[in-house]
Amino acid sequence: MMFRYFLLVVFLGAAAGCSATDNANAPSGQSAPAATAGDLLASQCAYERACAACHDEGLNGAPAVSDREAWAGRSSLWVAVLAEHAKEGYLDMPAGGGDPALSDCEVAAATEYMLSLTHPDRLTD
Repeated sequence: MMFRYFLLVVFLGAAAGCSATDNANAPSGQSAPAATAGDLLASQCAYERACAACHDEGLNGAPAVSDREAWAGRSSLWVAVLAEHAKEGYLDMPAGGGDPALSDCEVAAATEYMLSLTHPDRLTD
């Protein structure tokens, strides 16, 4: 249950940072919603654009999102580490999944989507 809340806080924090311009355009005293269906679709699109080529099948040493064992032994800080690796690159993985056109917000969104694939049971606790 705690992990679920942690992911929610991380995702909402990323969405809030990425949607600062949306909030600037909201009527006075109101803010735009932090995460919408469109945000979730954008997260999936960013994942498919930059991450899926390797992480769907486990190519080039990337852990496949369907391989629960590959993700099970990650550190307790792996959420933050995963986000940093996605942004900066790690081992054979290039920064931003090799797509320099992706913004930091899109990389964070793709990371969140990947977490929803690798640990769906923790999101529904």
